[in-house]
Amino acid sequence: MPSALQHAPTHRSPAGRTKLLSLAAATVLAAGGLATLAGNAAADANLLANAGFESGALDPWSCSAGTGSVVNSGAHSGTYALKGAASASDTAQCGQTVSVQPNTTYNLSAWVQGQYVYLGATGSGVTDPATWTAGGPNWQQLSTSFTTGPSTTSVTVYLHGWYGQGAYLADDVSLTGPGGGNPSTPPTTGTPTGTPTGGPTGTPTGGPSTPPPNVALPVAPYIDMGAWPTPSMPDMAKAGTVKGYTMGFVTGVGCKASWFNAYDPRTGWAKDQVDALRAAGGDVKLSFGGASGTELAAACTTVDSLFNEYDAVVNAYNLRYVDYDIEGAAIADTASNDRRSAALAKLQQAHPGLKVSLTLPVLPEGLTSEGVAIVKSARDAGVNLDLVNIMAMDYYRSGTDYGNAAVQAAQSLFGQLKALYPAKTDAQLWSMVGVTPMIGENDDHQIYNQAAAQQLVTFAKQNHLGLLAFWDATRDANACTGGSLSKCTNITQQPYEFAKIFSQYAG
Repeated sequence: MPSALQHAPTHRSPAGRTKLLSLAAATVLAAGGLATLAGNAAADANLLANAGFESGALDPWSCSAGTGSVVNSGAHSGTYALKGAASASDTAQCGQTVSVQPNTTYNLSAWVQGQYVYLGATGSGVTDPATWTAGGPNWQQLSTSFTTGPSTTSVTVYLHGWYGQGAYLADDVSLTGPGGGNPSTPPTTGTPTGTPTGGPTGTPTGGPSTPPPNVALPVAPYIDMGAWPTPSMPDMAKAGTVKGYTMGFVTGVGCKASWFNAYDPRTGWAKDQVDALRAAGGDVKLSFGGASGTELAAACTTVDSLFNEYDAVVNAYNLRYVDYDIEGAAIADTASNDRRSAALAKLQQAHPGLKVSLTLPVLPEGLTSEGVAIVKSARDAGVNLDLVNIMAMDYYRSGTDYGNAAVQAAQSLFGQLKALYPAKTDAQLWSMVGVTPMIGENDDHQIYNQAAAQQLVTFAKQNHLGLLAFWDATRDANACTGGSLSKCTNITQQPYEFAKIFSQYAG
């Protein structure tokens, strides 16, 4: 990663730079006995019809493309259960629409069996509370809750599996809370907002088009996966209380994606670590580029060939986030940058909901003209940028306060984005701002310390920035020998102290 402008460090490694989504604790409903008021009893009633599928039929549930059925073997309770026949091209989503009341909290649960099974709800004004399990041979209970919006009158409760993971079973689905009137529309099978939509038309060539977890990553420190020994993201996440990382870096061996010229991403190298993070309720962003190696957009000479490499990596890791760290000579390569933009637009068409970030060098005054041109290229190609992440480091300005400089750079970027996206609100623009300082001693020997980190967290909370990250998680372990900046920060700190400071930020 990250260095500012042309000052890429030369002493780094060649890369250049877990029980599933914590299931929301099952809400314990008060058992009121005979003295319970009728109103409370009604509030605790299950609003779902045929919730245990004991009618022996699906109605009023409906499932995508005929993938659902009711079976009479292996039920969690009673005789029947729902079976969703997930395949390589369909997640077997089944849903039921029910009436609810506005501004009200509801509890949702289901018993499920199978690999990668999801439970959630969607409706106007409702933030999808989706939860999931990586699954196994035994029944597991999924539990979550959500609050309706001021105008919400109905929600659709849904269950689905995942591409290529085989059939799932579901039983004893429960939605508790006060009911509304009759739904104005019949049950639907449309995909709820925020859940996977299935990727490109036709049979997918790889894994899922978006990953099992559906979690926010407001904090995702960079981690140099090329360090030796290979870092353990799950262990570091526990030690530093963060949910996920930005994995660096995928480059090119010719027009072929490669982990720092050593491993083929198509093999799912280090995916066991990714799976462990997801099982603990987190996720990863995967970063292409960095300070060393060949940038894929330069190595691949056509949009289609570049898209194919990006697509293969997204499929191999079931990615929801991709990042493009563009620096050094790559930042001024207009042809490569335009080719990348076109490939990213195509990638998002193939993977609806895929979030794309650009990581670019910055000065306290903002992006360079080349950086602005890269953002404009992506915008004009139709890329829906999730955020622009600035490398707030290595300014090579003696005496600069790096805490103040990071905040100033974020403010400068905001102004530049406002000019590029005049139709967006200030809140939308701040959500597009990501900031990544280099913790401790920078390559120019200036210091970004714990107070500077806390200053950035406070600023992010005030403005609701889209991302806080830092370079890099291995250095934050502070387990160095000989003062190597690849292993420590060269300042006094406790192990993972910066991760714990940054993890205070929740978006």
